[in-house]
Amino acid sequence: MSIQELKLGFKDCSDCPIRHRAVCARCEADELAVLDEIKYYRSYEAGQTVVWSGDHMDFVASVVSGIATLSQTMEDGRTQMVGLLLPSDFVGRPGRDEAAFDVTATTNLVMCCFRRKPFEKMMAETPHIAQRLLEMTLDELDAAREWMLLLGRKTAREKIASLIAIIARRDATLTKGGGTPKTFDLPLTRDAMSNYLGLTLETVSRQISALKKDGVIQLEGKRHVTIPDFQRLLDETGDDADGGYLV
Repeated sequence: MSIQELKLGFKDCSDCPIRHRAVCARCEADELAVLDEIKYYRSYEAGQTVVWSGDHMDFVASVVSGIATLSQTMEDGRTQMVGLLLPSDFVGRPGRDEAAFDVTATTNLVMCCFRRKPFEKMMAETPHIAQRLLEMTLDELDAAREWMLLLGRKTAREKIASLIAIIARRDATLTKGGGTPKTFDLPLTRDAMSNYLGLTLETVSRQISALKKDGVIQLEGKRHVTIPDFQRLLDETGDDADGGYLV
């Protein structure tokens, strides 16, 4: 597997595009300096495996750009995608030296990696990191519960609308763009979406076409999406108005 260190388009952590959402979000300048000593960047091409379930992991990481999937392969060879890693999401678990899931780059992927042992030591000494990681873990738990609902009870149309809404909200948060309309590129192929949502490829294509026909979304090519009215998309997700929408 080809892994290379990158020279990114920012000079230090303060210029990082995920700085306000990543595990280091609350770190002070001196804490960032310590993190800088144990970090390095890795890049992966779309389709490359970052780590296999059960493999030894000597690092933890934050996704800087691109998308990765979390999946699990069963004994009979069937594979189920169980999660998405979007920019600012955390990869790996301090205190565990084996990967729990297969991690695969869906698009070209850049990760900011930290050597695991020094990171664990810093967690013990730096409340800002431990607190932020706890918050991110609780957010991930909430998201997992939401996906249980999505996969188990929602219609095909609601599943597609929910996935598009989640990606759109994360994109808007990371780019600090809160206006309407929202425009972004879908990070997943329709085949990957079908795998993730437990739908057939034909159903995914049909529902995306239906959302386009009804004016809920606009499409340029297969992945460039514009949402003219975000509230209308949210209305298609099947979530009640009191529960809020998880990102």
